[in-house]
Amino acid sequence: MAAREGALAKDGTGARSAPIAEVRGQHARVEALELDRLIHERVRLGIVSALAVNGSLTFTDLKELLGATDGNLSAHARRLEDAGYVTCEKSFEGRVPRTEYELTKIGRRELQLYLDHMEAIIRATRNA
Repeated sequence: MAAREGALAKDGTGARSAPIAEVRGQHARVEALELDRLIHERVRLGIVSALAVNGSLTFTDLKELLGATDGNLSAHARRLEDAGYVTCEKSFEGRVPRTEYELTKIGRRELQLYLDHMEAIIRATRNA
């Protein structure tokens, strides 16, 4: 019987599907399952990763950290916010607007699932 290892990934319906790596003896086969495309994009992965490490960051902090333009960062942050992965709080410091982002519980869970999935792919590839 095959030993299964690895993370779970979303299938087309949004439900979790089978583990991504199946190990039989010395041979590993990575099943063709999709990564979370919402997180997998470079800027969005940077946003959720930075928020996971730092707790919360301002728009300016994220922009500098990721080397993104205002429009690019804003569009990606909005996608994460719409999905419930991050929260956005807007305020003013004096007359200067301040936008602060924080990772939600859902966002933290989805990031962990994404990282588990990537680790399983790496393990399966190294063991191939």
